[in-house]
Amino acid sequence: MQTQPAETNKWDEGETVGGAAPIVVAENIFKTFRSGEIEVHALRGVDLTIGTGEMVAIMGPSGCGKTTLLNTLSGLDSFDDGQVTIEGTSLEDMNDRRRTDYRARRMGFVFQSFNLLPVISAVENVEMPLLVSGVRPAEARIRSLESLESVGLADRASHRPMQLSGGQIQRVTIARALVNNPALVWADEPTGNLDVGSSTEVLGLMQRLNREQGQTFVIVTHDPQVAALCGRIVRMKDGEIVENE
Repeated sequence: MQTQPAETNKWDEGETVGGAAPIVVAENIFKTFRSGEIEVHALRGVDLTIGTGEMVAIMGPSGCGKTTLLNTLSGLDSFDDGQVTIEGTSLEDMNDRRRTDYRARRMGFVFQSFNLLPVISAVENVEMPLLVSGVRPAEARIRSLESLESVGLADRASHRPMQLSGGQIQRVTIARALVNNPALVWADEPTGNLDVGSSTEVLGLMQRLNREQGQTFVIVTHDPQVAALCGRIVRMKDGEIVENE
């Protein structure tokens, strides 16, 4: 789906990030969580531009705002002030339904907790986003099998999550994230529940998909080995970006 730039787009179309056109532009983002009289300033005027096809790691200590930033950039959570522009369109210009549809069509998500349904097979888990988006079941099954093949799990399509290793489960999650051929993949601690061998396997897969298919990956992580495999590292502290390598 090609989205035309909205009037609220602030970045110059000639601007590039490492030679690539911006796919995400965050400007002066503020986010505060309130509980009674307690206020937590999770994001404090964050500015961040991500180029198309980049693989970016977001790092920092626990509670620094990494996951909050990912959630606000992807439209999973709101923010108090500022602007987020994705593929030339401001998130604020989308109503809830359009934002949900946009995420389903143009974004993929990989989480530490996997979020697979345990009672259905790998291929059934992968095809769920397509079915929710209205894709015909027969086409959804074909595309889901192709996605599993791309992550090396075509022979495990009929297996349920409990029959797979941790690394295989996360590869199913990645297959699900990529089944709609998204422009953007958001990953929150994707190797947090994996052993060293499985982590290496999953990271190598994401690197290969980024290189061969050109998807943009934004990865929240606390692991320096994960970050070292990315093309750029963004470091946060106390709700602010303090380093952008």
